[in-house]
Parts: sequence; C-alpha cells; structure tokens
Amino acid sequence: MDTKKEVLSILDEVLNLGGAAAQFELDTPLLGALPDLDSMAVVGLINILEERFGFFIEDDEIDGSTFASVGSLVEFVNGKLA
Repeated sequence: MDTKKEVLSILDEVLNLGGAAAQFELDTPLLGALPDLDSMAVVGLINILEERFGFFIEDDEIDGSTFASVGSLVEFVNGKLA
C-alpha cells in the first residue's frame, strides 16, 4: 500500500480539494497553511484515517505536530500500521 497516496486521497476528500492534494509533497505544510483544515476537518480526517486504515487513534496520540505537514501525517499513519 502507498500510504502517502492514500493519505493524499483522504485529505483531498475531507477538504474538498478537487484533486489538488495529488500535487502535495511530503514537505507540504498542512495545519495553518490550508484554510479548510480546521478543528472540525481534523476530526473528520481522523475518523476517515481510522476507517480506511483499520486502526484506532487515542486522543493522547496526536497533537498539532501530527498535522504539520503531509510527511508528519504519513509518518504517523505508518507508525500506526507498524
């Protein structure tokens, strides 16, 4: 499975980016850089990550740094999958 590709697909879906997320690189900033990535979008993103990847995210496992960039989010997902 290509975790980055799947994470970008989920970002695109949750934020209604119309395919723009496919152009994001690992160093693309997320939280604070994408206006649509607000607290409600983060909750939606977490829910879909859990559903698609089949894991559960505890509240104390995440903070703002998890959503700092595409790379930090992909790294988090890969850590949960390991």
